[in-house]
Amino acid sequence: MASSATTRSPRRALLAVAIAAVLIPLAACGGGDGEKGGDGSASAGSEKKNTQLTVVAAASLTDVFEQAGKAYEKENPGVRIDFSFAGSQELAAQVKQGAPADALVTADTKTMDGLSVETGDPTVIAKNRLVIAVEEGNPKKVESLKDLTDEQLKVVLAAEEVPVGRYGRQILDAQKLAVKPVSQEVSVRAVLSKVELGEADAGLVYKTDAETVPDKVDAVDIPDGQNAVASYPAATLKGSEHAMEADAFVKWLSSDKAQELLRKAGFQQP
Repeated sequence: MASSATTRSPRRALLAVAIAAVLIPLAACGGGDGEKGGDGSASAGSEKKNTQLTVVAAASLTDVFEQAGKAYEKENPGVRIDFSFAGSQELAAQVKQGAPADALVTADTKTMDGLSVETGDPTVIAKNRLVIAVEEGNPKKVESLKDLTDEQLKVVLAAEEVPVGRYGRQILDAQKLAVKPVSQEVSVRAVLSKVELGEADAGLVYKTDAETVPDKVDAVDIPDGQNAVASYPAATLKGSEHAMEADAFVKWLSSDKAQELLRKAGFQQP
């Protein structure tokens, strides 16, 4: 009998270990639910995630929107904003292809108008003007749009599909100036980079972009009568999974706080 009890004892021990392995996690879960109300509602609340908004915006808004995003998140702790910056024509292509996003801000009304099926009613939040970006110190002595016709000058423009490229062609054509760019870039930031890196002598960019690198690039002003005004419309995307939060952010862009940030960055009031 003693030997029989000795044989069963290890089996019972193993069974006890197996049962404990199952019951201990369950007890832990039960205790957690009890601490949070026992019905799971509090537990679900503890797993609640912040609303993540994806905002696709024109490249020229990169610096100021990064500041604006932090300011908005501070005012709205339950919201996090993820920005994606590119040329407006690229943003339009993304939206038409159904890329997941909640709001859109372009650097021209033409691009936004072409997306009326995909967006809510747009609101212009800022305006901008063009300048001639040159290397620091302006070694080539560029003083006007006419100087860009010099064939010895390496001029870079944005492609005509890009708003700043279209504005650039518009003001050059109005002055009947034939400029042959050495390259046509996909965004205003790409144009600025060419000048900044010394790969181009001059390029047409927005005033606000030139001001982001004042120690590397100088800006030659273009008279108002020869310039173009760029408008920046913002709109909620109809495909947004967070339409209410997206709409709130778009409206906030016209608030005093947002407008102050845009003004400090060199943008003009809408």
